[in-house]
Amino acid sequence: MTFLIKTRLAIPAPRRRPLPMSLSASDPSNEASAASTTAQTGLLSCVVHPIVLLSVVDHYNRVAKDTKKRVVGMLLGTVSKGVVDITNCYAVPFEEDDKDLNIWYLDHSYHEQMFSMFKKVNASEKLVGWYSTGPKIKPGDLQIDQLVRRYTSNPVMVIIDVKPKDLGIPTEAYHAVEEIREGQQQSWTFKHVPSSIGALESEEVGVEHLLRDVRDTTISTLANQVAQKLGALKGLAARLSEVDGYLQNVLSGRLPVNHKIIYALQDIFNLLPNLNVEELVQAFAVKTNDMMLAIYLASVIRAVVALHNLIDNRIVNKEKERASDEVAANKDKEGAAKKDEGKENKEQGKGAAQK
Repeated sequence: MTFLIKTRLAIPAPRRRPLPMSLSASDPSNEASAASTTAQTGLLSCVVHPIVLLSVVDHYNRVAKDTKKRVVGMLLGTVSKGVVDITNCYAVPFEEDDKDLNIWYLDHSYHEQMFSMFKKVNASEKLVGWYSTGPKIKPGDLQIDQLVRRYTSNPVMVIIDVKPKDLGIPTEAYHAVEEIREGQQQSWTFKHVPSSIGALESEEVGVEHLLRDVRDTTISTLANQVAQKLGALKGLAARLSEVDGYLQNVLSGRLPVNHKIIYALQDIFNLLPNLNVEELVQAFAVKTNDMMLAIYLASVIRAVVALHNLIDNRIVNKEKERASDEVAANKDKEGAAKKDEGKENKEQGKGAAQK
């Protein structure tokens, strides 16, 4: 994988655009903050390409595997119409104090040298931000963002979780904005930016080849399909929970009303079937009964096969026990015969001695 990453870094990339079917990491609870971020910075979304994810995972495995440390690097790409298209990245030496996370070191000289070399390879890729393996925002991230701001005016920070525990894509994008409040000094804070995973056709082919090497061939296709459906249902439950949390926050006044989200939710509710129509209810019942019949037949067949295997095992075990009993009986008979022969030989020896 390391060789693949280094090879791809040296190839001038063509014009990259995110796929329309990319997975989105934006959630309802952050849409309001994302809207305010767009208004202040012009950033609409952030698209992360697969080569970036592979490079970050490789960087983490080389530097901070099996530790609690994180790794930091720079992101390269383009910005067009408010969409940050992240197509490449490179690692940067980074250290921070475990006791005080505000104390950190980033080798900006190394960054300048690496960026100059990348610029010679592909001049169309600009510095668009930096990445961290987080997995959450750290106290010193605003200071790091200020350092990166020396090289680009509007850097985006992408947190890439190399060990995701939750379903969904492992990226979270943020942008630092200024906040001015009455009676307080001007301060900086991170605002959420919707992120997604996008890829070109050539990148999709490369990812498919990599997935062939990591797939477990011992697992059947049916097991893979069941696992995929289970993961999809868990993801749906998580998204519904996020929607519920967002609506609760809006109802309590902790978040402002975002009409775009409300319209999207209304469209979802409009797609729900009308259970007041008798024909539709009957059709659902027939479809459900057909599915349950197939499940019932499969369960019965599974039980019959298991019972058949149990009977076969008992027959085989009985035959083995009978054979072992016969072998033991034969050994006992042979032992008794040998003892009798030994006694006869002793008696004959005694008789010969007396004579």
